Amino acid sequence: MTKKQRALRLVLGDQLTPGLSALQDYREGDLVLLAEVAEEATYVKHHKKKLVFLFSAMRHFAEELREGGHEVRYVRLDDADNSGSLGGEVERTLKECGSFERLVVTHCGEYRLHDEMTKWSERFDLPVDIRDDDRFLCPLDRFADWTDGRKRLTMEYFYREMRREAGLLMDGDDPAGGEWNFDRDNRKKLPSGIDLPVRPVHPSDGITQEVIALVEDRFGEHFGEAEPLRYAVTRAHAEDDLKKFLDICLPCFGDYQDAMAEGEAFLFHSVLSMYMNCGLLDPRTVCEAAEAEYREGRAPINAVEGFIRQILGWREFVRGLYWLKMPDYAKSNFLDAKRDLPDFYWTGETKMACVRDAVLTTQKHAYAHHIQRLMITGNFALLAGISPKQVEEWYLLVYADAYEWVELPNTHGMALFADGGVMATKPYAASGAYINRMSDYCSGCFYSVSKKYGEKACPFNYLYWNFLIENEDKLKGNPRLNMPYRNLEKMDDEKRKAVKSDSERFFREIGIA
Repeated sequence: MTKKQRALRLVLGDQLTPGLSALQDYREGDLVLLAEVAEEATYVKHHKKKLVFLFSAMRHFAEELREGGHEVRYVRLDDADNSGSLGGEVERTLKECGSFERLVVTHCGEYRLHDEMTKWSERFDLPVDIRDDDRFLCPLDRFADWTDGRKRLTMEYFYREMRREAGLLMDGDDPAGGEWNFDRDNRKKLPSGIDLPVRPVHPSDGITQEVIALVEDRFGEHFGEAEPLRYAVTRAHAEDDLKKFLDICLPCFGDYQDAMAEGEAFLFHSVLSMYMNCGLLDPRTVCEAAEAEYREGRAPINAVEGFIRQILGWREFVRGLYWLKMPDYAKSNFLDAKRDLPDFYWTGETKMACVRDAVLTTQKHAYAHHIQRLMITGNFALLAGISPKQVEEWYLLVYADAYEWVELPNTHGMALFADGGVMATKPYAASGAYINRMSDYCSGCFYSVSKKYGEKACPFNYLYWNFLIENEDKLKGNPRLNMPYRNLEKMDDEKRKAVKSDSERFFREIGIA
């Protein structure tokens, strides 16, 4: 191969897959580029553990590629000539490593970066081949075709089509178990005294220890704890975590997937999303492995269907929605929410036991499970009318599995209803009663979940009604909110005044009035 025929192949930190589309036709003489750059680490101040996880996984992946016969140029964050940006590192590589015929990349996960990449051909005077990310089960053009002519985009109907196309949990033309969705069976509170699975811990090797020191030095002011890092940073260890989830967690996952318990970060959840989202695990393989547990009688249908729905349904749906609606999607603010994010989202210093536990769990692990994200921190932000941009930045930076394609629709649409119903049919607003039903938080809380008004009342209780009052002109016509608004109509003036007074007092107390 002559120099002129060489391809420079850029691999991003969430593309750590040997079969990545940008690598599929790799030939001898091509060069693979991976780069740790300050711009990607700081455009939001990502959780220190998230940075440790990704930088260590990237370094291990570079070694995996080299062992597989790829020529790799790996740029470390602390390299003396590091330009600080992906575009800068592409430019520097083109100058320093000889001539290339083309630049090959796989479609990235954020509109911001994709917009930059579309301008690289002109910038570098070089053909840029932006390839589809075929690690997803639904190509973007397939999702766009599915949306064509639909008045509303309902994930459940999308999910059923994906089940048919992928052949997952299907008995011929019918869904396994006779139903498409077993969600009604997955809402049990965690029984007291239940034995929770012991989760795997992967000791940090020399590479990870080196990265921890780097992150503490360069990003010491970022949110969260850098160590210990318990997560897998290699494909082999991620596959071990998948096997352990299937063996010890999946059978109970369905029953308790909506449950919460103070001081218990993981319960029966898979904690595999960070591996799928960065490329260490393949989503189809994960789904097929879960289905095999059902077929072999080792896990019940409600657990396996609920788990597969999170991947084949929600994960694919939010990605399709993101690319279909961006960039205007991020600008919407249907409820005109404008209050500032409270300080306790960073410190955990609040008398609300549920919020404190969710934030401290996030601070420690760069992880919280989906109900903590939706019904605790997300629900509070919705009820309090917090600015979507501030909430979305928080979610993007604090979680190790968060990239904008998955974070934005889940936060903007599902948690905050900022899109006015594009993603969800109603706001996921709930009072303290829901939290009490699904957790043990309320028993040890400073506030009383049984009290509706006053300084000792659970803030979720009066904020729930205040939310309905503040947004009555926009939400009252929603058929899924008919019952709460009928109850609001029965509320006398004295109780309405108490709701408003308690809410305004609380907002002053937490500094967001």
